[in-house]
Amino acid sequence: MWYAAKNQNQPMITDVASDFPVLSQYTYANTAATGLLSETLMEWRQGHDLDYLIKGSLFREYNGRFLEDVREEVAKFVDAESSQTVLLPNFSFGLKTLVNGLSRNRKVLLVKDDYPSLNWPFETAGFTSVAHVDISSDPEAAVLEYFRKDTPDIFAFSMVQYLNGLCFDPAFIRELKAAYPDTLLIADGTQYLGTAVFSFENSGLDVIGTSGYKWLLAGFGNGFMCVSDVVARQCYDHAILFEPQKEEFLSGKNHLQIHLEPGHLDTLNLGSLGQSVQWLSSLGMANVEARLKEYSAFGRKEFVKLGVADPVIENREFHAPVFSLKLGKKTIDALKSRDVIFSVRGGKVRLSFHIYNSIKEMEKIAKIIKHSEGA
Repeated sequence: MWYAAKNQNQPMITDVASDFPVLSQYTYANTAATGLLSETLMEWRQGHDLDYLIKGSLFREYNGRFLEDVREEVAKFVDAESSQTVLLPNFSFGLKTLVNGLSRNRKVLLVKDDYPSLNWPFETAGFTSVAHVDISSDPEAAVLEYFRKDTPDIFAFSMVQYLNGLCFDPAFIRELKAAYPDTLLIADGTQYLGTAVFSFENSGLDVIGTSGYKWLLAGFGNGFMCVSDVVARQCYDHAILFEPQKEEFLSGKNHLQIHLEPGHLDTLNLGSLGQSVQWLSSLGMANVEARLKEYSAFGRKEFVKLGVADPVIENREFHAPVFSLKLGKKTIDALKSRDVIFSVRGGKVRLSFHIYNSIKEMEKIAKIIKHSEGA
């Protein structure tokens, strides 16, 4: 393989924390903002750039095969066809490009307060209508009620809401597509992919995309998007008459790649994506999902009991290991003084936990909150 794992033996999830040096200094509860860089990935990246240093243009001689290996690895990770998978510098670029290629005579439904880079391309593109649905209490019920009243042509949403960790039930998405097959379902998977087993083929989605720097732990400057054949035919359909491209270096690109992979792709960043996807696969995504479900269940119980989380999350099965907490300045200062790294989003403290975290760390944070909030 063009990239080699540091250790060919499959690592246990309980052993992975040692590969992330930040964890020796901090309690890191901020993957929803930035996933950590591992020593294993750093070593691969150093080797990549050393090849560039000593080989110059010879280093790029086989970059076509290199990038196809990444594409195939990513497609396998999400159970998609490689022909449906495009490599990106980030999700925002990919979505904006995709939306620009769709006809405008459509009704679009978005989620209120969803990630700005998801909503913005649709809100500004000039579609026939753009509406927003409030999913703050019961996401699935709210969406289904809207569909029954005014079925949209496109429903674009984040699988996991970045502000509070609410996650759409994957079974609901499949059922929604079965009930409304003509509606295009476009998902941002940036807060989802890397946390659970996922099959694009069986998801009911027409499009899912992600940036790699969060839960995929791939660093910045990479991402990917899977696009169904139905959407591919509709996207930039006027350009199909001019394809395939005649230039030798473009002749192998399919319709999606011509529009979503322009220019030279970065083998360092996309190679990092391939390396990270392979590493997560070696852990077993079923194992990763089971571990993160433990963290989600623990957090829902503890933070609701402390009175700092929205009670609506307590009995919700589909919730990411991401928690939005209403904390006072005293508690925020206490977390910082105890070397806890977190984000503030929507006026609340957002904590997020990945496989390199532990229940012990979550207990530490809960104790800090309990003592500082006077619970």
